[in-house]
Amino acid sequence: MNDAKITKISLAERKATFKEVSCGFDEDNALREAKRCLQCKTAPCLKGCPAGIDVKEFIRLIAGKDHAGAIAKIKESNSLPAVCGRVCPQEEQCQLACVLNKKGCPIKIGYLERFAADWELTAGIKYKTENKNNPSSLIPALPAGRHHPSSIKIAIIGAGPAGLTCAADLAKAGFDVHLFEALHKPGGVLIYGIPEFRLPKIIIQNESRYIQNLGVNLYTDYVIGRTKTIDDLRKEGFRAFFIGVGAGSPKFLNIPGENANNVYSANEFLTRVNLMKAYKFPQYDTPVKIGKKVAIFGAGNVAFDCARCSLRLGVEDVRIIYRRTRTEMPARAEEIENAEQEGISFDLLTSPREILADENKNVTGVRCIRNELGEPDSSGRRSPVPVAGSEFIRELDTVVIAIGTNANPLLISTIPGLKLNKKGYIEINENLQSSIPDIFSGGDIVNGSATVISAIQQARAAAGAIKKYLSGK
Repeated sequence: MNDAKITKISLAERKATFKEVSCGFDEDNALREAKRCLQCKTAPCLKGCPAGIDVKEFIRLIAGKDHAGAIAKIKESNSLPAVCGRVCPQEEQCQLACVLNKKGCPIKIGYLERFAADWELTAGIKYKTENKNNPSSLIPALPAGRHHPSSIKIAIIGAGPAGLTCAADLAKAGFDVHLFEALHKPGGVLIYGIPEFRLPKIIIQNESRYIQNLGVNLYTDYVIGRTKTIDDLRKEGFRAFFIGVGAGSPKFLNIPGENANNVYSANEFLTRVNLMKAYKFPQYDTPVKIGKKVAIFGAGNVAFDCARCSLRLGVEDVRIIYRRTRTEMPARAEEIENAEQEGISFDLLTSPREILADENKNVTGVRCIRNELGEPDSSGRRSPVPVAGSEFIRELDTVVIAIGTNANPLLISTIPGLKLNKKGYIEINENLQSSIPDIFSGGDIVNGSATVISAIQQARAAAGAIKKYLSGK
């Protein structure tokens, strides 16, 4: 049985600050966990990793206290290990495939990946200094501003997880990579969507810096489609493009009252809180108006991020309103557990029908109806069926709608001939190539709202496809 310990900060501190909740593994517990690995010959965990990390080998290196070797091995396949170690659903991927999962105690692969990445950011600095006369012992990294073996220019549009990953892979291959980001910081959804208590901003900053040190040229506050178009970049000599701009346009329920005051989309709410640091207002200029009774519609990771942010902003009553049961919640089990520990309430088998407001158009509550589960729908989950006569009113003063996102048309509307699917996402072929041969794409702008690791998987595949395209093979 696994006896490696993962500690968390106290509940009192969690409710009062945005400090990271999970402390991860210290070295003793990381070694204990790594040594549980059976080092299976078939290593099914490798097939379970969308990024293609050599899980078996990096765990072996940690078990042997070669932490520098472990992080180097991870970075052969994943340039965002500290991010993925924190937010990827390993329990549905590599850990699900782990042989020990049959006994209910899979290796905590995500926490080991996080340990190796965090080691590099702390002890790794000292390690590099002490081993400066032994280059082979250092973690491989190319210096900023290095000479590019190839003069072929590639534009990566969007510095989220897909864009950062594609840029890193192409820079390692020797291309002249230019990464354009519309916001004032790189990271995309990692920086504006995921709260500090799940993913500290310093982590994103450090991993973005690593990618720049590979030779990637980063431009922030640069809106492709407005500052310059793709045609403009072609005239400047760019030979290929990767679009990884995410899906930043919010979805709504289209119920009465959604235009009332104090109704937020999850996008706006989390951007204000995370990127614009509304939780530090008035130290920072962006406020977020929030009352004492808040409901979040939805039950994915984004919904739970909104709920847990609300709690930390001083809300007395925070609840998730979800039309199915806990079993069908798409959020990670760890995030649901954290929310329960922190005192967030669940209104399950419940659908909002109307947002209520006073004469000044301020939210006063939501009219809901109870559901029961019927037959499975296209997602494989049982469909919620309204129960006649079960309507009730929940008093509220703030609503956050977290039911997913749509494709943002800002860039794609400026590219003539770019084929989109019926939902407005970019259509790609098996090579991640769009209807325009020199444009490739991946991540949420292709899939809709998905996971960080799925964006990384597609970005790596796209980088490989771009290399073949430019070589004429």
